[in-house]
Amino acid sequence: MIDASLQLNGLAFGYGRHPAIKSITGTIAAGSLTALIGANGSGKSTLLKGIAGILRPMAGTHTKALGVRVAYLPQTSELDRSFPACVGDLVALGLWSERGLLRRHRAQERQRRADALASVGLVGFENTPLTVLSGGQFQRALFARVIVQNAHIILLDEPFNAIDAETTRMMLSLIKHWHQQGRTVLVVIHDLNLVRCHFPETIVVDGELLAWGKTSAVLDTLASSLSTDTRCAVASGGMQ
Repeated sequence: MIDASLQLNGLAFGYGRHPAIKSITGTIAAGSLTALIGANGSGKSTLLKGIAGILRPMAGTHTKALGVRVAYLPQTSELDRSFPACVGDLVALGLWSERGLLRRHRAQERQRRADALASVGLVGFENTPLTVLSGGQFQRALFARVIVQNAHIILLDEPFNAIDAETTRMMLSLIKHWHQQGRTVLVVIHDLNLVRCHFPETIVVDGELLAWGKTSAVLDTLASSLSTDTRCAVASGGMQ
């Protein structure tokens, strides 16, 4: 079995010469399910982009085993839904690393796409334009793209933001399924009730690492050691 752990060593990421997050050291264990929490502007999304390879480290390193595949789902606010594409096109992008962008998909790959759409309740939506989807339907389509990537490490940035309760339950079910399969899942999230109920591990950041460990212990420490303003900020927002 591939070692899907992530080693973070003194990591810093930012924009220009200004670090948004720094001094991040630790191991995200293979097969773990971890929440990444913090106030607005604390560097959560920046850290996730850095681990995904979108940003280069300003300092430190992050390493994973050779051959480990990583899937990254950004915040929906960062995506342009006006692009003239349909749901099937969006999901098929998850196959590009295997097939390239210009090759025709084989029957087996078309079946993977259909199975992924079925898993998120979007049977029959393959030819639906992205522009007509509701927020929840669009998020389901993004999760279907992650499914076809078949990644060992899955990074999700605010996947429950502005979606309905039914979609939230479905997305949580998929995340737990990935966890049961032994995939490593790291999720930026601000709902502390969801964190406490569904995520065994938690990382707290505020420009640097504040806490990292078992969720119950981390949240208890958060409640007892941080100021009221900081606790409210952590619980109320996610970084753009």
